[in-house]
Amino acid sequence: MGRHEYSFLVGREMDRVVTLFGGGGFAGRYVAQALYKAGVRVRIAQRDPRQAFFLKPLGALGQTQFVRCDIRDEDQVAAALKGSWGAVNLVGILKGNFRQVHVEGARRIAEAAAAASVQSLAHISALGADTESPSAYGRSKGLGEEAVRAAFPHATIIRPSILFGREDAFINRFAGMARMLPILPVLRGQAKFQPLYAADFGRAVSAAVTDPEKCAGKTYELGGPQVMTMREIYEYVCDATRHERSIVDVPDTIGALAAKFTGWLPGAPITQDQWLMLQADNVTSANAPGLKDLGVTPTPLAAVSEGWLTRYRDHGRFAGKQAY
Repeated sequence: MGRHEYSFLVGREMDRVVTLFGGGGFAGRYVAQALYKAGVRVRIAQRDPRQAFFLKPLGALGQTQFVRCDIRDEDQVAAALKGSWGAVNLVGILKGNFRQVHVEGARRIAEAAAAASVQSLAHISALGADTESPSAYGRSKGLGEEAVRAAFPHATIIRPSILFGREDAFINRFAGMARMLPILPVLRGQAKFQPLYAADFGRAVSAAVTDPEKCAGKTYELGGPQVMTMREIYEYVCDATRHERSIVDVPDTIGALAAKFTGWLPGAPITQDQWLMLQADNVTSANAPGLKDLGVTPTPLAAVSEGWLTRYRDHGRFAGKQAY
């Protein structure tokens, strides 16, 4: 961080503390970095703060704080928010007790934020959040939004599509499969996604939480510039990693049976609830506020993936190049 940037940080914005619940995770690291650039102090709140210590050198001197916090503990949540100007709830799970995390945990944070007179709260939900969703994940996200709104009416709700980036568990998972398997089975190959670059997500969340006058009480749906089917994502990953693979669509009847009878096993490729989630496209609504409204230009997958997918090629970054 340069001298001019640091001189900006010692101004009025550095008086603001924004608490990131789950800030040391994949998405959280990008939100934290965007907030650093916005000039606020960032307090990382999570069960094991040591897992987020890598963030400290990314900010200016004194810009990062850490606090141990389990969102199931009311006192710990209240302590994490003490003195905070803003807060972001990034905590989410893909399997486990959805209600405990997405509903009760979200409510606990929102209630504590209101009690602490926090000025701005951004709650991270998900595309497909719906109290009537067939999947427990989708229902819990919808109920979580309701709980947050009831406790903190002017909270900003953010619904992102699937995130991609250097550390993700989405594109990297497919790339690992393409490197190891001669045949790639695809579940719900026609399902549509709108992959969102994690850095764009971070900038959007930072813009929303630091400008409550503009964003308070609104719901934003965030997606990347491309709508891609699951099969198209597989095809792109195979092309980017230079692996010629047979991509085989698994019939829905077989996919449904596999999810139902093996989804509970450790390491199963898909759970029953994730199968239900795949029945609906993961794309933004036509008229919903999104990245553009938050001043963020979306980044295509191909524009950044070269930076990390090369490691999955047989010869790394030199794959396909002639030797002289």
